[in-house]
Amino acid sequence: MDNTINTYSVRLREVDISLLKKGIWIYFYLLIFEGALRKWILPSLAEPLLIIRDPLAIWLLFIALRDGIWKPNSMVILTLGVSILAFIFALLFGHGNLFVALFGLRITIIQFPLLFLIGRVFNNGDVIKLGKIILWINIFMTLLVAVQFYSPQSAWVNKSIGLATEGSGFQGAAGFFRVPGTFSFTNGLSLFYGFSAAFIFYFWTNVKKAGKSKTVLIISTVALFAAIPLSVSRTVMFEVVLSILFLIIVSLKRPKILSKIVFGVIGSIFVFIFLSLFSFFQTAVMAFTERFTSASETEGGLEGTLIDRFLGGMYGAIVQSDNIFYGVGLGMGTNAGAKIATGNTGFLISEGEWGRLIGEMGLLIGMVVIIIRVSLVLKLFKLSWREVSYGNLLPWLLFSFTMLNILQGQWAQPTALGFSILSSGLVLASQNKSSTVS
Repeated sequence: MDNTINTYSVRLREVDISLLKKGIWIYFYLLIFEGALRKWILPSLAEPLLIIRDPLAIWLLFIALRDGIWKPNSMVILTLGVSILAFIFALLFGHGNLFVALFGLRITIIQFPLLFLIGRVFNNGDVIKLGKIILWINIFMTLLVAVQFYSPQSAWVNKSIGLATEGSGFQGAAGFFRVPGTFSFTNGLSLFYGFSAAFIFYFWTNVKKAGKSKTVLIISTVALFAAIPLSVSRTVMFEVVLSILFLIIVSLKRPKILSKIVFGVIGSIFVFIFLSLFSFFQTAVMAFTERFTSASETEGGLEGTLIDRFLGGMYGAIVQSDNIFYGVGLGMGTNAGAKIATGNTGFLISEGEWGRLIGEMGLLIGMVVIIIRVSLVLKLFKLSWREVSYGNLLPWLLFSFTMLNILQGQWAQPTALGFSILSSGLVLASQNKSSTVS
């Protein structure tokens, strides 16, 4: 009798794990194509589709908690505690708008715990499978970006979200716009290419893992480099360079891959030379160069572009903090929260993530959340660097993308939040040689 019950329990657990994995796959596809739904397929539902991954995340967490597949760790528990406190403060001492506060609360009580669930349920094989799919998506994404880049803003392919009549392109250069691909806004496209770069460079360090996708890997690599000027995005270039730097760093610990890096650099040069033979690429390079130059001058050169832009302006956030204890209220720093409260979208507090956290929650609670995120980065760094010793470079290269997105990624924006949560979970999952759930 006991053996029958145990066998039934094991089978039920396996069914739940399979269900959770399918849910994570749906989360991934919704992240990539949510913008397409909002722009082209269901424009009348653009606003509710903005948080389409939240109900899915709630369902996944419910299943995992109900069946004991995953339990909140101390980091999650602390985050939930300070988030609820910030929620109460927002209603009592801040803006007082329940819906704005709930929109801000969902970031830390729904999405943040999900990254640990992904790391619990997925394993290395699942992550590699996802990476192979990214290779394919990357190719078609760049083709779409090329069409968007050369099409007028009035074209259907450049349609903005919802029922808006203006184009989806954002400020670019030389008469060309920064395009969003399948995403709602250009930041989603930049994050996608950074995410893709981590996988592409990993597969080049271990081509056997690419399996039958070697030809796809080559084409996807060309597509990645072509996307740098076509996206007119400095962020894309920065993320590609960052992944290369992480490869160089890891070669100090595993010299065997140094030859692969040299081969990759030489191959990249030839790719650029090949692409430069085509006028479409030359035009894109011209627009990208102009964008890079003008934006760097506006933001104060390298210091303004890298230090302030990518380190989040923590010093300024602390110095400019007016309310040590309460802040203006959870959710007020998000575009959606601003629209609910004022009817207009915009950065009511700060465009920088640390400034938003401190502005919404106050200096004390905001700093606690920042410290939690820094602690998560340190944890992922330690784990991924340890895996390098075992010959597993996948966590390390995924960390090259994840690191800055946890530190100062704009979690107020759902797409940026989604990439941070998914990639962080995959860093954890890629260390699992097989499913950790027993």
